[in-house]
Amino acid sequence: MISILIEMFSYTFLVRAVLVGFLVSLCASLLGVSLVLKRYSMIGDGLSHVGFGALAVATAMNAAPLTVSIPIVVAAAFLLLRLSENSPVKGDAAIAILSTGSLAVGVVVISMTTGLNTDVCNYLFGSILAMSKQDVYLSLALSVVVLFLFLLFYHKIFAVTFDETFAKAVGTKTGIYNMLIAFLTAITIVLGMRMMGALLISSLIIFPALSSMRLCKRFKTVTLCAALISIICFFFGVVISYVYATPTGASVVIINIIVFILFWTVNILKGSVKK
Repeated sequence: MISILIEMFSYTFLVRAVLVGFLVSLCASLLGVSLVLKRYSMIGDGLSHVGFGALAVATAMNAAPLTVSIPIVVAAAFLLLRLSENSPVKGDAAIAILSTGSLAVGVVVISMTTGLNTDVCNYLFGSILAMSKQDVYLSLALSVVVLFLFLLFYHKIFAVTFDETFAKAVGTKTGIYNMLIAFLTAITIVLGMRMMGALLISSLIIFPALSSMRLCKRFKTVTLCAALISIICFFFGVVISYVYATPTGASVVIINIIVFILFWTVNILKGSVKK
């Protein structure tokens, strides 16, 4: 195992990718707890499809993918939030409309420019080789910003997550903090897409949160547990991907599924012992 790790980290691109992956996994898991509890977890899936469309447009324009994608996905996150609050088209229907439309635009744009080649697979399923040095530096900087803002407004996010009505009654500007959650989620989705892919990035948000909720009950412990699970699953996913030449994103998701099943089983056994 140690020899494999030494061999892995002798490649500079892998070191950079793993570092970015750790930070993105951490951001996704922290936000995932709030999103799952607020029943917004599928917003990650919708935004990832918007991100795919944005990446396709960036490719057609020969522009920097992250530079084009981030503002588009952030705008889509705000739009979804507004639609879910003030529109007849709510929740999952709004996400479905935006995500399928963006996916269709992305496929059409790429088919008319570069053609449906391996670039599309990289965007849909992720590739650890897809990140340039500039992408890595930008991803590291934005991941630190996401973590800083989450920690800075942790108590407000906690209040909005658990009882938005009460938070509003005591004077908390819930709309601003819902927009903050949407903003941080949008950035995290875009940063993780290059590595995990548009179809798999939402798993980084959902699985660690669901796994930790099997055993932990308090918001703080659930959040910390989810962060730990996310980082460990990403690490082992990358190692498996390197050893067996499997897609990185899919490997990380499979490890997350295994961990979820283990936590779910332990929870059932604990319940049986108490009875």
